[in-house]
Amino acid sequence: MTPERKQELLKKLGDAVVNYDEDAARDAANESVREGMEPHEAIFDGLVVGMQEVGRLYEIQEYFVPELLMCADALYAGLDILRPLISKENSKPKGQVVMGVVQGDVHDIGKNIVKLMFDAAGFVVHDLGRDVPLEKFVEEQLKTDSEIVALSAMMTTTMVGMKDIIKVIKAKNPKAKIMIGGAPVNEEIAERWGADGYAKDATNALRDAINMISSLRGL
Repeated sequence: MTPERKQELLKKLGDAVVNYDEDAARDAANESVREGMEPHEAIFDGLVVGMQEVGRLYEIQEYFVPELLMCADALYAGLDILRPLISKENSKPKGQVVMGVVQGDVHDIGKNIVKLMFDAAGFVVHDLGRDVPLEKFVEEQLKTDSEIVALSAMMTTTMVGMKDIIKVIKAKNPKAKIMIGGAPVNEEIAERWGADGYAKDATNALRDAINMISSLRGL
């Protein structure tokens, strides 16, 4: 496959998601398989790139919740074809992650995009949704023994709740890794509050999570 053809196929995959076209996503996924593209590459450099663009369109209010839901359906239409083709070794669950938007905050677009990427990468995701009380994060981590807890906040008034969540989870399970993200947080805040990582976007969140899992397992 020529580099030009590869880029053409990746664009088809991404555009299908942006245009919330499930049929186009399936067609592009099947086409990429027929032409020998690595399924992992088709997912992350095609479908997921499209979903990141959807997130941008939502943030600038060109897309709204109905479009987001249809775009997610298109992404999963492509994933249903590509994900079973990833090798068995790579398809084993990478780990478990509990995620949610902290109490008082209902802005969940960032969390939803992160969830999609974790799901596509093979993580088991326990999504608590939005406006999640502190105790729920703690309970879910203990119940599932998830290696990672991902906290999201989009407002300065709600992000302060992260500090208490981190403190309680670390006290009950020091091995759990905690990642925070959202517009008002940064690396300095993450370090000050005792989080193990800060992710400014979904791609960084996924990369950091894989590194955390690897360190926990001594890989």
